[in-house]
Amino acid sequence: MEIRTDQINLKDFGLSDYRLYIRREDQIHPLISGNKYRKLKYNLQKAKQSGYNRLLTFGGAFSNHLAAVAAAGKAYGFKTVGIVRGDELALKEKLNPTLHFCRKKDMKLVYVTRETYKQKTDFQFLKQLESNFGKFYLLPEGGTNAEAIQGCKEIISEEDAIYDYICVAVGTGGTMAGLVSSAFSNQEIQGFSVLKGTFQNRLIAEYAGNKKYSLTDAYSFGGYGKIETKLVRFINAFKAKTNILLDPVYTGKMM
Repeated sequence: MEIRTDQINLKDFGLSDYRLYIRREDQIHPLISGNKYRKLKYNLQKAKQSGYNRLLTFGGAFSNHLAAVAAAGKAYGFKTVGIVRGDELALKEKLNPTLHFCRKKDMKLVYVTRETYKQKTDFQFLKQLESNFGKFYLLPEGGTNAEAIQGCKEIISEEDAIYDYICVAVGTGGTMAGLVSSAFSNQEIQGFSVLKGTFQNRLIAEYAGNKKYSLTDAYSFGGYGKIETKLVRFINAFKAKTNILLDPVYTGKMM
């Protein structure tokens, strides 16, 4: 799979001592793009090989993970169930583009209270869901597990040894864990948490070995899904100068 890499003209940003490139993982697939494609690749293979025909996962109101699972299920012949955080969202589904998209891809959406949602890793809760919906292949919130990290390792190829730093926006930490584990010895992986805190370090450290990496939440803008005028202005200016559209939840904060 050949992924396009765009060079950014740093003179447009008053910089000249570095070369900056953006790997266009967003163009892998029209609906299952970027790290979501990478995370789902081996999970879908495992689900198929294990005889599952239903995927179940968890997410919030604007979860791109939910949307990716819904699209992947539709494309590869799986039934899908999405457990959505916030029972009040059931009344707003048609007004929410993410949830509306999931429904269009035939995902069964189940709205639960925030208190119930906290049980998403509880064995008894999962057994109850199995009783309600039948046997399913479980994808965790955000999609991070061993299979997902295996897929994310493939983002870095032999040709990428020329880069000194590889930067990534960090949610659950799975993508960064994959990058750290497959990085070359001359490289440092720099992670930018889109949530307050750097709790993802626990997962990333498991895969780091002696690799160099750093993780900061200095550009989280207050937490997941939170934005400020400064961030929006930067995204608009970046689009005007490069014709690349960043998003305000992940890539905008990193850049």
